Amino acid sequence: MNPCAAKALSAWRKLIEKTNFRSFPDLERTFGSLDYLKVGAQELFVFDVGGNKFRLIAAIHFNTRRLFVRSLLTHEEYDSGACKKRV
Repeated sequence: MNPCAAKALSAWRKLIEKTNFRSFPDLERTFGSLDYLKVGAQELFVFDVGGNKFRLIAAIHFNTRRLFVRSLLTHEEYDSGACKKRV
């Protein structure tokens, strides 16, 4: 993990843990910059973390309220298309 992201990820985790998300709109209310990304058959969600410095890519199972972090990228890595190679 990128050491610069540790504090931002901690804050993100606390927020995700207290959020009662059952759908994409539920998460959007808390994380306004949440994006949807489809890579092959995978449906993924992209969170801006650390003041837009990092992208956290997660698979979310709304029916069980489980979130699986697939990748953490810098903004630059995400924009270069690295997200399609790392998930």
